[in-house]
Amino acid sequence: MTDSARDSALVAADAAELLTILRDGIPRTRAQLAELTGMARSTIASRIDLLTAAGLVIPAGDDPSSGGRPPARIRFHAESRVVLAIDLGATHGVVALADLSGTIMASRSERLSIADGPEDILDWVLEVACELYSDSGRRPEELIGVGVGVPGPVEHSTGLPVNPPIMPGWDRFDIPRYIRRVFDVPVLVDNDVNLLALGEQTLMWPEETDLLFVKVATGVGAGIISGGRLQRGALGSAGDLGHVRVPFGTDTPSHGEQDADLEALVSGPAIARTLTELGFPASTSDDVVELARTGNPRVLEAIRQAGRDLGAVVATCVNLLNPSVIVVGGSLSRVGEQLLAGMREVVYQRSTPLATQHLTITQSRSGETGGVIGAAVMVVQRALDPGAGTPRSLFR
Repeated sequence: MTDSARDSALVAADAAELLTILRDGIPRTRAQLAELTGMARSTIASRIDLLTAAGLVIPAGDDPSSGGRPPARIRFHAESRVVLAIDLGATHGVVALADLSGTIMASRSERLSIADGPEDILDWVLEVACELYSDSGRRPEELIGVGVGVPGPVEHSTGLPVNPPIMPGWDRFDIPRYIRRVFDVPVLVDNDVNLLALGEQTLMWPEETDLLFVKVATGVGAGIISGGRLQRGALGSAGDLGHVRVPFGTDTPSHGEQDADLEALVSGPAIARTLTELGFPASTSDDVVELARTGNPRVLEAIRQAGRDLGAVVATCVNLLNPSVIVVGGSLSRVGEQLLAGMREVVYQRSTPLATQHLTITQSRSGETGGVIGAAVMVVQRALDPGAGTPRSLFR
């Protein structure tokens, strides 16, 4: 069965609007739905019948009666289907099973190296996914799709990684086809930072429609949510901050190699090199985090300078996109306040007053689950919102 056939079988396009309202988790009567949508009662009734037959809505008790038969309420049945969600980073992997609300039902994580290549990594993913699904007791037909995040550029329309710099052997590897050998459902693949942005918005900032998620780890990238929708660009490469040159100014004098880009100055390995040159041996992001915890002033200043470099690039994003929230995640976000302080220092100095008037710059709070929740959101939005170009947050 094709992806489009499977998607259309889950929810009819003319019922999607009604389902979108119910997905906020609030039970409603048919009269309330008619008032919210402007649809005729007969139209509401026929579309509820469709959604009920699909198992996507169920009765939710009665409203208090004002005389006569009490009006029945219905609610979104988020538990009716499930999604497999996979978050792969440079040094970690998380596999989870989620329901249609994005709630994680079971998950497993492991340290790994994405450089081991696609077959080794995806074989581990499939083994864990099969175990989680078997343990859940779910029937095969209850799985609506698989969402995958990888730490590199992805052509979203095909799910193929394209020249990913830290993923040797993955270029143009057909991840969807490899996974469909075991799970014959739609498989959506995206850059991991896009899914982190979706996960963070869903969990922590459901009311915000303009959010920038900046991941600082082995690489540097951004996920852009604008107008409530994830922005991927024409082919899926939007948010690639790592290869942007830092615009040095009087407040941030030029340093590093002459042709250094942001990733060469701010990533975990880059900061580790800087600290090693200062006499504090380090090679990984974890080493940098441990050194930061010692409180050594020279270590903290090096981290703050990395924050300034990051802020110099992000300031341009603030002027261009005008987000209300910037979330900094990735392994380097664990170094503490110095990275954020350096970033704020430059962003507030170089961005326009109107763009920063109500801007929040904060550390990610979604933790290990952010990426897999984002992967689940991506699949659910594709399945329940036919025709939508890009996923939105499930919550309002």
